[in-house]
This record gives sequence, C-alpha cells and structure tokens, in this order.
Amino acid sequence: MARKIDIDLAAQILTLLADDGGVLRSYPVSTAHNGAGELSGSYRTPRGAHVIRAKIGAGLPLGSALRARRPSGEICTADAHAAAPARDWILTRILWLSGSQPGFNRGGNVDSMRRYIYIHGTPDAEPMGVPASHGCVRMRNADVAELFDLVEVGTSVFIRDEGAANIVYPLAERVLLATALPARCAAAPFSPVPAAPSGWLGEWRPDGMLQAAGRLLPGGNVELRSQIQAGLPLALLASLQQRAAEAGWLSLRLLAPAADVAGWLALGATAVSDPFSQDGADFQAISWRLIAAPGRA
Repeated sequence: MARKIDIDLAAQILTLLADDGGVLRSYPVSTAHNGAGELSGSYRTPRGAHVIRAKIGAGLPLGSALRARRPSGEICTADAHAAAPARDWILTRILWLSGSQPGFNRGGNVDSMRRYIYIHGTPDAEPMGVPASHGCVRMRNADVAELFDLVEVGTSVFIRDEGAANIVYPLAERVLLATALPARCAAAPFSPVPAAPSGWLGEWRPDGMLQAAGRLLPGGNVELRSQIQAGLPLALLASLQQRAAEAGWLSLRLLAPAADVAGWLALGATAVSDPFSQDGADFQAISWRLIAAPGRA
C-alpha cells in the first residue's frame, strides 16, 4: 500500500499517511531554526512536494553517527554530545529528500537534494517540537528508525507552511514554459529607457505552485504571466521594480488587462494611455515611477 509523509512546519509534526489519507503514525520533529526557505546556503527547511531519494543507515544501532552519509563508528552518548555540543549530529537513519517542483525546490540554487536535506535522528538532548535544525528535519532516534522501516524510496513527502507569504525566485524559461502560464500582461509600447539586463523571476506560493512570472523588457517595460484568478502578483512586481531601479530605470510600464487596471491604480500605478482593444481583449498602459537605487544617478 502506498504511503506518504506530511510535515507541518507550524505544528512541528511529521505524519505518516496511508494512501487513503488515514493517519498511520505521528511524530514530533524539529525543522530549521531560520524558518522555511529553499535557497542554497539559507539554512532553512524547503517546502512543497518532495520524494525520498535514498534510505541510508539500515540496521545501525540507535544513536549511530553518520558523516557524509557513512557510519563513522561513533555512538552519540550523552557524554559525546556534551563534548561536541555545536556539532550537527546526524544519527541512526537518513531519509534523503529530493524536490519535485523545478524552480522551487529542484534545480539551480533551490535544489533540496543538493542542499543535503534529510529526515534524520538527533541527540536526545536536542529540542523537539520547536525549530532548531540547520535545515533538515530532525527526529528522535527511535522515531526515525521506526519511520525508516515504514517507507520506501520514492515515498512522497510534502512540507507545509500554512499562511506564509508568496516568495520570488529567479526562474529558468524552461520552467515557465512547462507551467504554460498565460501572457495576461504584455509589454507597453517603446519608451526611452535602457534595455533589460536580466531574465525571468517567478512568484511561488509556499506550497510550490508557480503563481506568476515576469521579466523586464527593452524600453522600460515589464511582461507578466500569471495563473488565471490568482490575484495581482505584488511580490513579483516589487522584485521587478527593485531590479529595474538597480539598473538605473526611472519608470516601469505595463500593458494591463482592463480587469486588472483598477487594482493596479489603487496600488500606486498611473494610467499612461486610454483604454483600447487588441486581438479581442481590452487593455490599458500603466506606469510606475521608480526611485533610483543608491549609487545610481
């Protein structure tokens, strides 16, 4: 029978579920002290859909230490832990996670597997039920040993961060095309601003769903793509405005669908054209004034 793991960051609980959603086991865990996040070097716990890519440590005694995913021959006793309290002890078993959502937790600088994100055992003296790890999901040694025997390589793992805000990451164009985001907001006509120096950015929900993507275009313009009825991509716009200001732009223009114009104007945009129709749809050009980044003329 297929099983899946759900990790609730707010509750600090790992739940093993049957294929029908029934609860098989529930364990306290400790995720990252720095909170949730996907970037390499952030020391945060990644969110969204993952799978168990490897199981390491079968048959090892409880408390066995692993270095570089190999048994070191040590047993982490209370005295051993007290002698090296700053060491990030990885004990008993490793369930190595791989992200399943390209651009959010897989590939580039947001790759969970390359970040060595594990579910693993930790010394008994370490806190449980509160965020305290360096990014991994820590468990009590007896709990991780039991979980290890109840799951297989390929088991789905979903890491939830309920209520968190959307986040913006650089986005490969191949990811954008794979999601088939519709081009709801196009570039406005040419204006005399330097050409864009950068590529796509993506705005992601904390569950790893790509909500919107955008990029700067020559002529001081911005192109946005978004999920239908996803709302205005405010986090994405803020990141694009910052990128444009850092490039020395003084304004940013967008050809917005008529249905979105009132929302953008309420958030500080200015209409710079009369409404018009194009290819059977109604649009209006809008613009934002930008504050030059420090050090720019």
